[in-house]
Amino acid sequence: MKNPFYSIALCALLTSLGHASPVKDARTENLVIINDEGAKNLDIQTTVISKQTFEKNVFAIGRIKETPSSRSFLSSRVAGRVIEQFAFMGDTVKAGDVVAIIESRQPGNPPPRIEIKALRSGVVAESHISLGQPVDPEKHLMEISDFSTLWAVARIPETSASFITNGSPAHIEIPALGANPFTAKLLKKGTLVDPSSGSIDGIFELPNPAGVIRPGMRVEFNLVISKRDNVPAIPSVAIQGDSANPIVFVKDFDLPNAFLKAPIKTGERNDVYTEVINGLFSADEVVTKGAYALNSAGAGSMSLKEALDAAHGHEHNEDGSDITEEQRKAREAGTNTQSSSLLNANISQGLQVYSVVITLLCLILAQQLWNRKRKQNGGNS
Repeated sequence: MKNPFYSIALCALLTSLGHASPVKDARTENLVIINDEGAKNLDIQTTVISKQTFEKNVFAIGRIKETPSSRSFLSSRVAGRVIEQFAFMGDTVKAGDVVAIIESRQPGNPPPRIEIKALRSGVVAESHISLGQPVDPEKHLMEISDFSTLWAVARIPETSASFITNGSPAHIEIPALGANPFTAKLLKKGTLVDPSSGSIDGIFELPNPAGVIRPGMRVEFNLVISKRDNVPAIPSVAIQGDSANPIVFVKDFDLPNAFLKAPIKTGERNDVYTEVINGLFSADEVVTKGAYALNSAGAGSMSLKEALDAAHGHEHNEDGSDITEEQRKAREAGTNTQSSSLLNANISQGLQVYSVVITLLCLILAQQLWNRKRKQNGGNS
């Protein structure tokens, strides 16, 4: 048989403790307030939600390739052997530079010498010679590639190929060079679809004056397939939470270093921006850098009262409201009222503790009476 005194005592305990439970202020529930040092350490950056031309993108990957006309081959017109070499694989040469000297097999004292000159500027992509090596007119000695212009070849999904035409823009990023995207336009598409990947090549011409881009590098493309005007959008990095419950942190219009956690409804998303359907107003300033840290900061390091006091130069109540004239007069009356309030608060807290202690004592006494009754009845429950 279940002891009924436990249920009675538990209800009494919960009732006693319930009187001491603080009520959370609705205004501060979603407000994160940090101090000046915290704001500096987090390097908080914000941006205003704006209406813009919103691009719908398709992601694709690809590689850097040489243009068909970029490579030249060097060879000797006569047979002989290499007696001097001035350029090696990976070296940069200019058109007209002497890259090697061949001693001819033709008779002469000394034998005739032939200078092998670069036909164009570029990089020595391959070298098939070394000092003393015999050469044959039928074999290539060197291959020089001009990397000043290269192709970025995207593998466009065939389901999206019809939306992309010559001149269509794409945002291109080469991971080997770091996060430094740039825009290029489609030069032309390939003629055949690769059935294994379900894609067709899309060729973008890239200028490479510094020579930092090299064939074979991985390329990531965000291919623009449509545009819409006057779409409210924010940088995607500002959005926290999961896809089902996205939130942003909006800078408070009044308090410094205060940010309101605001749920939003989002629409389409591209490589940089996300469409905002509702949840924000046109003048709202959302956190872009530091949003993740704010999402993990909880209630922050300052109370609402402290932030309002610092911002307005006068004291506020704990809930953030302005102090009324009656409250101000009561505070100016001296420490008696404060002492009385403190005494009343201590008495109230003491009564609550007393109530809990009495309840526990009643529980112990009830348990003893219950055990005695069971012994008198022969231990039957």
